[in-house]
Parts: sequence; structure tokens; C-alpha cells
Amino acid sequence: MPVSDKQLFEAWMEVLTLSELQAGQSVTILTSSNTHPQTLAMASLAAQHKGAIVNRLDLPPVNGEKSLTRDLLSYFGTTPLTGNKAALAALKESDLVLDLMVLLFSKEQHEILAGGTKILLAVEPPEVLVRMVPTQEDRARVLKASARLRAAKEMRVTSTAGTDVRFALGDFPILEEYGFTDKPGRWDHWPSGFLATWSNEGTAQGTIVLDRGDILLPQKSYVTEPVTLTVQNGYVTKIEGGLDADLLSEYMASFNDPESYAISHIGWGLQERAHWSVLSLYDREATTGMDGRAFAGNFLWSMGPNNEAGGTRECACHIDIPMRNCTVTLDGEEMVVAGKVLPAGGGKA
Repeated sequence: MPVSDKQLFEAWMEVLTLSELQAGQSVTILTSSNTHPQTLAMASLAAQHKGAIVNRLDLPPVNGEKSLTRDLLSYFGTTPLTGNKAALAALKESDLVLDLMVLLFSKEQHEILAGGTKILLAVEPPEVLVRMVPTQEDRARVLKASARLRAAKEMRVTSTAGTDVRFALGDFPILEEYGFTDKPGRWDHWPSGFLATWSNEGTAQGTIVLDRGDILLPQKSYVTEPVTLTVQNGYVTKIEGGLDADLLSEYMASFNDPESYAISHIGWGLQERAHWSVLSLYDREATTGMDGRAFAGNFLWSMGPNNEAGGTRECACHIDIPMRNCTVTLDGEEMVVAGKVLPAGGGKA
């Protein structure tokens, strides 16, 4: 069901308060042709109500002729900011950027953050935003799990479906997503609620078996039969199975980039207000699938770029795969058991 302007305005007010927006600060709302009009209107109104100086920067979309899908997270590389010095300068001068367009995995986003500007991405439908307004409890749980992940040297993931894969850790930072930006230079995504890191380059080894109900993104589809992926020296080297395997293989091959098969971020979901089951209830073009990425107890892993974490790998192709019923251990200690988050992994006691 749709939400009222009042509900969405109040949600934005809460998020901007959590993000410590102060009167007199500069907020730039970054938009494009995909921006939801209600989200834009209520974001602008809430920022003005907080006493901020509000600007809107509207940029034309790019890469539409290259991507095989209209999903906003399906094709990375150039952005509307590429070579656009005037727009980039405006964003760097802002205290807070509300990204209603998607700048992920871009050099420009790193430049903006490096100057202390905060960025909050919000592109899910308004009803999803309202359902998953972030809280301080979300932040506390993510940070608790993050401290354990930061200290770990190895992540192992297993499942009764046949997954058994290991990732060496320590060379890359931790991605903490709890839905608001409460310090300078921080990026976050509303809605969210998970943490992740990147395995040391060339170290991931094992087998990942996607079972019925696991999710492929940006396909926004549930796996209907097992898909077996062989992981060797940090890359997926085989994708085997039935139709789902064929569709994934053909999609990835269309990018003609061997780096697309590299293991990217790995972690687990902590958001109890996100639901595995709702993907089929939303228009595929209206959602980026954040319920799937954030639902509590998932094992979320990906293939493709690592430049978001300071690495050098830039890929147009990025595949996110949230899996159910996995067990995640760090240095032998269980964080998630068969899809249930333990207190050590950020779950509720």
C-alpha cells in the first residue's frame, strides 16, 4: 500500500535527525529521471524544516544503451558526474548529499566523501523507506558485529545444500550499513542493516551452492533449482546447474570482462524489518531489492568491483546474491547458524 506524505515526511525527519543535520548546513539532493517524486518532495521539505540550505541537482541518466536491465545497480562505471566538474564541485561543497539517483562504485563518490561530505542513498519505494526507518539499535547491532568482523582473519560459510567456502580477511575495510550518516565523510544506504568486507585478493576457495529461494540481483529473481559455483583463487571459475545457472552465466558473459567473476563483498544481514519473501510483491523496476540484501541472517556475497573498498578492480557488472540457511563463522566462531543471527554476530540476545 502507498504511504502518505505525512508518513514519509516524518520518516525523512527522523533520518535527517539521526544524520545530525544542523540548521544552516547545505544539503544537495541529487536526482535523475528515475527519482521518485514523493521521495524528492518529502526529502526537500524535511531538509528545509530542519533549517538546511537546500539545493537540487538534476542530472541526465547514462549507460541506458549498455545495460540489459533498467535496474539502478546493474551497470557501473561512468556516471552523470564523470567529467562534470561543475556538478562535482557543488556536491563537494555540500555538508550532506541525498543521493536519489545512485552514485555507487564511482570515483566521483569517493572524491565527494574524501572532503568530508556525507552521502545518503535512498532509492527504494517510499513504503519500503517508511517500513525500515533506521534506529540507533540498528546502528548498535551493526557496529557490534563489525568489531568482530574487523578482528577476524578468516570467514567460512557452509550450508546443508553443499556450500563450503573460505575467505581470508584483513586487507580491506568493513562496510557498515545502518541507514544514516552520522559523521563527516560517511556514506550509507536507507534502507539497510548489514555489514560486509572484501576477502583478500586471490584467497577465496571452495564451493557455493545456491539453493531454492536464494536471490539473484539485479535479476530480482528467486533461484528455482540448485546452482553450483566453483570458487578458486578469488574467482568464480564455474557456474553449473539448470536454467538459473544458464541465465546467470549468459548475463555475466555479456559484459566480456573476466574481472566480473572476482569475489567482491561478503557479509551478513541484520535487519529484522527486511523480509526475504517480499521481492515478488514489488514492481521489478521500482525496487533495487534491499529487503533481500538486508534481511536478518542472510549470507550476502557478490561478484565484481572492489573499488568501493579502496581496491583497483572496476567492473560494469556487479552481482549480489543473498542466500538463506547458511552458517557463517569467523575464525571458527559462529556468527550466523542456519540463517539465524547469534548475539555474537549482532543478533538479539
